[in-house]
Amino acid sequence: MTFYLDDGLRESAEAGEHNFIAKVSSVLRNAGFDVVYRANSQAARLSSALRPGYAMFHMDQPTHPRALTMRRVYHYPFWQIETTTERWNWAVAKTPFDPETVEPKEARRFHGFWRRRLFPDAPPVSLEGFVYVPLQGRLTECRSFQAASPVEMVEAVLRHDTSRLVIATFHPGETYGDAERQAIYSLAERHPRLSVKTGSMERLLPGCDYVVTQNSSAAFNGILFEKPFILFGKSDFHHIGANVQALGQSEAFRTVTEHVPDFAAYLWWFWQEMSINAGRDEAEAKIAAAFARGGWPI
Repeated sequence: MTFYLDDGLRESAEAGEHNFIAKVSSVLRNAGFDVVYRANSQAARLSSALRPGYAMFHMDQPTHPRALTMRRVYHYPFWQIETTTERWNWAVAKTPFDPETVEPKEARRFHGFWRRRLFPDAPPVSLEGFVYVPLQGRLTECRSFQAASPVEMVEAVLRHDTSRLVIATFHPGETYGDAERQAIYSLAERHPRLSVKTGSMERLLPGCDYVVTQNSSAAFNGILFEKPFILFGKSDFHHIGANVQALGQSEAFRTVTEHVPDFAAYLWWFWQEMSINAGRDEAEAKIAAAFARGGWPI
């Protein structure tokens, strides 16, 4: 079995990555695999199919049937091992969520712990009368997993919510072309309710009325602040959101603030039951089960 990892990742001091890789390696060695590490270059991944045995990619699409990919589930120490990088095709995305299966007291404790852990300096939760629209990439394109392009999504927010302010944010890790930025700025010139920023998730999430996005992790983080969200794209955490592809735009905007899901139960189910928590005793058993689900002889 071969690991295809970013250079230096195996020795990384990032506790989540190092701990998870160590546990994956332990599971594989206990199952009789030899484990070899290789640099995560495009050439190495493409040539992986020519090698015997199995391969694990880090955050990259598997290039052959004997390969799987591992990816952090928004925050450490939570991970998935899957056959694809497309989150909307992961097992969790296809599994129904039933809040009745979650113990309420434990879910509330878990939810509160992770909100304090991940956002210790966040302001108090409030409703300040604005819609938070975190943008991702390719602002003028409508990709196969999207119901509209990001620019069209912002237009839809302005069209369907006629009273609230709208704050759209460029992703600080994306590189945008002049035409993409101008498309958003032109909307802001025509609609005084729209303002444009970069980043600022930690400040905007606690105060927004709801979130609208394609499938940004900002909406997932909003679960920690009990913020409802609308998704214009396919996602792994679609279960408690207003999904435009399922409901249509009008219904999604009509129901987004009326539907109050059990955010705490969902977070517990998504992370503790459906993901691999590398910090728990049962992590190696769940890792082995994920390999078996992916077709490996474990």
